[in-house]
Amino acid sequence: MIILGIDPGSRKTGYGLISKQGNRLIHIDNGAIFTKASNEFPQRLEEIFSGLSTIIAQYQPDAVAVENVFLAKNAQSALKLGQARGAAIVAAVSVGLPVHEYTALQVKQAVVGTGRAEKVQVQQMIKALLNLPEVAQEDASDALAVAICHAHSASMNRLMRA
Repeated sequence: MIILGIDPGSRKTGYGLISKQGNRLIHIDNGAIFTKASNEFPQRLEEIFSGLSTIIAQYQPDAVAVENVFLAKNAQSALKLGQARGAAIVAAVSVGLPVHEYTALQVKQAVVGTGRAEKVQVQQMIKALLNLPEVAQEDASDALAVAICHAHSASMNRLMRA
């Protein structure tokens, strides 16, 4: 199963792709989509949508996991973040992919074992779990963490149904 994790943001949207093969998690790719600050906001949303659509077409994931962000510095930031999440989700559902949402607490719990983990702890655990040569860029690392969270959650959900 190939999972695309997404850490949405209006300036940069992180993505991370992993493959779950049995109990193994294999890193496929990660990075970020950087929007042009000089563009109007609707064009920035289109950049997120187009960038993720290209990644989806290239890697053909089986599922998409998106961080369900609930913290923002102010109302305007929260609105922009919500719209960036919407662009990411539409990129997935427009091609029929299932989308799963996880809170930061769930992601940290799945990756580090505690929902109160610091960002550096999460990044180091991602590096170790995926056998990366170096710590991934912050937004990409967050996206990989969301993908890993889904990989663990999907396994647990199958066990609970059985």
